[in-house]
Amino acid sequence: MAEAEKKGWLVRRIQKGLQQGLTRVYSTFAVNPSDYLNHLRTAHNLPVVSFHGVYSVPVEQLDDVASDTIRGAMKLAAAEGAGFGLGGFLTIVPDLSILAAITMRMIQKLSLVYGFEFNTDNEMAELWIAAASAAGVDISRELLEREVVQRFIPKVITKIAARESIEVVEKWSARIIPLASSVIGGGLNYFFVRAWGQRAASHFREKHLQRRNAMRLQDQQNVHPILLPPSPTER
Repeated sequence: MAEAEKKGWLVRRIQKGLQQGLTRVYSTFAVNPSDYLNHLRTAHNLPVVSFHGVYSVPVEQLDDVASDTIRGAMKLAAAEGAGFGLGGFLTIVPDLSILAAITMRMIQKLSLVYGFEFNTDNEMAELWIAAASAAGVDISRELLEREVVQRFIPKVITKIAARESIEVVEKWSARIIPLASSVIGGGLNYFFVRAWGQRAASHFREKHLQRRNAMRLQDQQNVHPILLPPSPTER
């Protein structure tokens, strides 16, 4: 009984940490699309002047940028986890708060890599749908409220944090050993971000290909307009 209560208390603490990190990115620490566009041009040599331009870039090149983005986030998360891991469970809540922020900023960057901005409410909702997909969270009920972002996103954050907190308690239990927890914390953070990154990249890549195909069909119709039969007055 005491063990169950302790585990329940820990789940709530971890859920709070994850919620804090995700909410922080949503409200204050979001990636700036304009700045990141400059980064894509200078650091990755993408020949684009807007995010619309990525649809003219070979998909394989975008995949390489996405992989670099995930690897960068994985290294950052591993370093952060190793540092906080020295304190064992005492530092797991602030660690997960920062980990959630690192992960969500990575997802935002992946969204931009594949040409999806998040300036409008609808685009912002799509971003958090991708985050839920990366976390393996079912938000089918919440989708009905996606037009009201102020209600939709907090609910999605709560569901992601609730699901991940249970998994974290199971996987992070080894961090109770202070010295070993540094290595364990770094490794767990590393693989946590990798899993989320791969799923998010797959989500955005699929949507990118769908939009690219739709744009190609539209261009073909513009080049070869459909000829309608002449009207009776033209015969």
